[in-house]
Amino acid sequence: MKRLMLLIGLLFSLSACASGPKPYPPPKLPYNSWYVGLAAPRHMEVWVESVDVLDQRGFGFFRVHGGVASYTGKVEGWHQGGGKMKPVSNVDLPQRIFLRWQSLVEPQAYKIRIPIPQWVRDEMVKPQRVFCIADKKEVTLYPNRITLGMAPGGIVKVWVGAGCLGFKEVGRFQAEVEPLGPHRNGNGIYYRAPNPEAQAYIDQHGIPYGTW
Repeated sequence: MKRLMLLIGLLFSLSACASGPKPYPPPKLPYNSWYVGLAAPRHMEVWVESVDVLDQRGFGFFRVHGGVASYTGKVEGWHQGGGKMKPVSNVDLPQRIFLRWQSLVEPQAYKIRIPIPQWVRDEMVKPQRVFCIADKKEVTLYPNRITLGMAPGGIVKVWVGAGCLGFKEVGRFQAEVEPLGPHRNGNGIYYRAPNPEAQAYIDQHGIPYGTW
C-alpha cells in the first residue's frame, strides 16, 4: 500500500512538471497590444540583445523585442520618438523595462533598468482624437507606443506616443557597462563590425559624445 501511494504521488509530480507553468491571465487593456520601438542616431549602429518587461501586475516577460533598430536622419541630437516597432501582446502596461544592447561603433555592451512612471501608463490608455493628414480625417488613437533610443556612451532616451499624436519624452537615462560583454559571454570578442558607411563616418568625424 505504501509503495502504491508513493507511485501515485510520483505520477502526480510528473504530470505537474509536464503541464508546465500556467500562462498569465490576459491584461485588461482597451487594445490587444502595446508597442516597443528601437531607435538610434544615424551611423551609431546598435544591436539589441534583449528587451524584457516587468508589467504593472508584477509579471515578467522576456525578450519581447530585440535585434536591429531604426536609425534617425541625423547623427547629433534626437528625433521625436518612433523606431522599429514590435507589438507586445498579452502583456500588461510596463512598470519597468530592462534593456541590453551592443553599441557597435565603440564597441561596448550596456544594460539598464528603466522605471516607467505612472503618468506614462495613464497616458497609454487615454483615447485621444486627432486629425491625421495621411488619413485625411479625424481618428481616435491611443498613445500606446514606447520608443527606446540608444546612443554611444550608454545614453537612453524614452518616449511615449503614437503616429499622428506625436511623442512625449519620458526621460533620459544613463546605462551601465555590461562587465560580461556581448551576449554575457565575458570575453567581449563577438561584436559585429559597423557597416562600411557607418565606419567611414566614424573614421572621419569620430563619435559625437555629449550630443545626445
